[in-house]
Amino acid sequence: MRAETRVVAALSGGSDSVALTSILRELQAQGELCLAGLAHFNHQLRPTADRDEQLAVSIAAAIDVPILVEREQVAARARAERRSIEDAARAARYAFFERARDHFHADVVALGHTRDDQAETFLLRLVRGAGPRGLASMYPRHGSIVRPLLCCGREELRAWLAARRVEGDPATDYVDDESNADVRIPRNRIRAELIPLLKERFNPAIVDVLASEADVAREAWDWLQATADEAARRMVRVDGGTRAIDLEEFNRLPAAMRRLVMWRVMTDAARDRPVGFEHVSAALRVATPDGPSAIDAPGHRLERIGSRVVLTSRPLDAAGRWTPANPENLANPANLFRYPLSIPGEVELPQGQCVVSAREVSVAERGAIDSRAIVGNGPIAIVRSDLCRGSLAVRNRRPGDRFRPVGLGGKKKLQDFFVDRKVARRLRDQVPLIVDGSDRIVWVAGYGIDEAFQVTDSAQHVLLLELTRGWGGSV
Repeated sequence: MRAETRVVAALSGGSDSVALTSILRELQAQGELCLAGLAHFNHQLRPTADRDEQLAVSIAAAIDVPILVEREQVAARARAERRSIEDAARAARYAFFERARDHFHADVVALGHTRDDQAETFLLRLVRGAGPRGLASMYPRHGSIVRPLLCCGREELRAWLAARRVEGDPATDYVDDESNADVRIPRNRIRAELIPLLKERFNPAIVDVLASEADVAREAWDWLQATADEAARRMVRVDGGTRAIDLEEFNRLPAAMRRLVMWRVMTDAARDRPVGFEHVSAALRVATPDGPSAIDAPGHRLERIGSRVVLTSRPLDAAGRWTPANPENLANPANLFRYPLSIPGEVELPQGQCVVSAREVSVAERGAIDSRAIVGNGPIAIVRSDLCRGSLAVRNRRPGDRFRPVGLGGKKKLQDFFVDRKVARRLRDQVPLIVDGSDRIVWVAGYGIDEAFQVTDSAQHVLLLELTRGWGGSV
């Protein structure tokens, strides 16, 4: 930063943000920057939220720095927008930061995230499942947001405040957010349980190690992004709402780069709708000769046409909602579902009023299993567990779904399979499909397994899949 850089400090009232304010004051006194103002956002989620607001106002008065305070009923916003409170709070908070920057005519807004926060973010994203983009965690600077304390530990900052208090600094008091003790919140559970365990049992310096890993992931992600951008410029043609990927060049890319290029092109086509791992995996299958010819994805549709994959953004209807790309092949896109299925475990599907379960089966148990389970055309199926890639999931059909029914000798469109089996059109979106981590159909519940997963030897490891309760069709 330069002496003329105008900075707004986000002041929540916690120790990190109070220390940030104190440090920025010091830097201003040394001519390193200009502390233009403070910003406090009251989420109105806790009984003590007003106490935090009053502390922030008192600190601003004590150091004679202007403060902007806003309030919002974040819980009501979360309900209205049908999103989690955590997500709604973050969106509201960052929108406020931008308003605060405009209000103070500032260049950046500084947040008090620490090295401990970085380590927690890295672990949180790791356990949720993230690649380099997610593991990069928090950036020191992202747009107008800066995090100057990512190299500082939480206890170091509290020691700084204690020393300043001894020197008579009038603005060193802070409060502890009581919700931080609620271990039902994943980040708090990582902070209170996982990190102490890692420190005690594995590495006392685990916070530093994880924060450094985030730095490495960030450098890797920055390189990957730049490389993917260059690749996309070569092989993607954009024409209005349509994007076409040249498959000949695309399929020469390394696997990791193919995934990233596809994700970036899909994200552009989706127009701000989130594109996840499963969507990209399905799109990559479209890019292969033996994969489905088309799929629907968030906000757009992908089709393999000759030597290209074409992504077409979907228009909005009169109510501002995305229109389905292929409504005749998916009766009600709003009713799409997908749930993870653990082993052993079960998934209750309110959409079809049924339960799907999975468990391993011993050799001794196999003799008592109905013979129809070998092909899965009943309420149970046995399949080879060693061929299931990754974790299982239960979902309903998607455009372009295909599988190999036992005895057919080749692939068949799921749509045609349902027609052959006389499954009523109104029921087709309710039929559960058990898929593996590569989104390959393992079992069309009640109707048949994919031939690739058929048990052919008594020595093979076997899973028992079961469909219970009526769901409106015959099984």
